[in-house]
Amino acid sequence: MRDLEALRDQHKRRLSWMPWLYFALKPRHRAWAEAWQADVQARLLAQETVRLGTGCFIAPKAAIFGEPGRAVVLGDRCAIAAQAFLHGPITLGNDVSVNAGARLDGGRKGLVVGDGTRIASGAAIYAFDHGLQPDRDIKDQPVRSRGIRIGRDAWIGANAGITDGVQIGDHAVVAMGAVVTRDVPEWAIVAGVPATVVGDRRDR
Repeated sequence: MRDLEALRDQHKRRLSWMPWLYFALKPRHRAWAEAWQADVQARLLAQETVRLGTGCFIAPKAAIFGEPGRAVVLGDRCAIAAQAFLHGPITLGNDVSVNAGARLDGGRKGLVVGDGTRIASGAAIYAFDHGLQPDRDIKDQPVRSRGIRIGRDAWIGANAGITDGVQIGDHAVVAMGAVVTRDVPEWAIVAGVPATVVGDRRDR
């Protein structure tokens, strides 16, 4: 019995870091995994201003923070991996995944992500920015927020950054390590710092 509990604990850790595995669990694992997730999600709902769709996966060590007026809203079958950070206002569509260590903050104006989009490990998406006026220290600068929108079926690569005010079109790809400072058209592949268009998914 103790060996089974240890194996199950290790399986929970595996799912937390690779949550896509949760959606492919065999029936013998699904019963305990769904009960575990029900407990994890109930505690989150009791503590934060969060709304969850059906069939979501939330790693216990994900950091999800929502307040009144700055809710975190997840559609159906979303997956949030270990050490991901989400601070509302954030709205994720259905089937959105946020992988380990990604950092999402909606600022005041919010972050909206369309259905089926994938956000890879280490991505940094911040819907706010500090002023840079030379007459005051950085710590005293005003903070602005214009919001970020990411379309459906987009892929935000590992360690990519998206700055406040950007809109990313449906089906777009942001390459690993790119820093996006301007809008990205639908289907575009962007790379570099700052990111520029380097291709089109329809040509692949």
